[in-house]
Amino acid sequence: MKKIHVGFLMSYDYPKLKNSLPPVYAASDAIFIALDENLKTWTGQNFQVENEFFDWIKKFDRDHKITIYRDNFYDPKLSPIENDNRERRMLSEKMGLGNWLIQVDSDEYFLNFENFVKDVRKYDRFLDNPEKNKIQIAAWLLNIYKYVDDGVLFVDKPTRGVMATNFPNYRVARNTRQRIVYTQNLLLHETVARTETEILTKFENWGHQHQIDLEGFMEKWRKVDSSNYDEYRDFFYIEPEKWKKLEFVKGNSWEEVNKNLDYHKIMPSDFYTWKKNFGQWFKFLWK
Repeated sequence: MKKIHVGFLMSYDYPKLKNSLPPVYAASDAIFIALDENLKTWTGQNFQVENEFFDWIKKFDRDHKITIYRDNFYDPKLSPIENDNRERRMLSEKMGLGNWLIQVDSDEYFLNFENFVKDVRKYDRFLDNPEKNKIQIAAWLLNIYKYVDDGVLFVDKPTRGVMATNFPNYRVARNTRQRIVYTQNLLLHETVARTETEILTKFENWGHQHQIDLEGFMEKWRKVDSSNYDEYRDFFYIEPEKWKKLEFVKGNSWEEVNKNLDYHKIMPSDFYTWKKNFGQWFKFLWK
């Protein structure tokens, strides 16, 4: 018990796991990958998985940490977001109550997972009686908007990403709506930095598909590039104003992008994070 267990959901964009899984491998005690036994998404659409991916997992898993958890994660009686919540709960139950239950989406890449684990470990006391001491641990997501010829467009301000919990009573995706502890950790989130076909596939199978203005989002996404991004505002696909502005960083590879990004400028300040944590502590003080 009290181990670091990391879970991934495997679906139509499973190749991205080759980028999201390696950063968490060394500092995790066990890794679980949830795969629908009928290869269905939350909307009931079918997807395929090449055998080569399982060969890659077998070769990569040098310490034998990875378990492929197959189950029926699609219930036609439920909405996509309800199937999302259900699969995450089933995965966390498989990972085992009494451990830190960390879920990372396939398009999210930790920059320093070891530091995140160190921050999570400060709250190990909450694992003793998790049902009575529900808590969530959050990091920050740097949302990548679009790959352009000479670099990357990203949302200027990172957003909260709830990554870990001690009790997986999920209400909306990974959010249990319990107390959140914010940490000074960052992930790169590819989100809509995909081909147009991949974006459409994502939105067609996503838990929040009913909330998206697909036509309006795609029209802007097609137009924006490194020469005109500063002429536009409001880029998010549900409530556009949540992604107010974009920034640009040069780089023809992830190595160049990482080198050119000023992460200290991007990260919220320590004081801002302290204020968020004080507010959460006070909000749940008598709950």
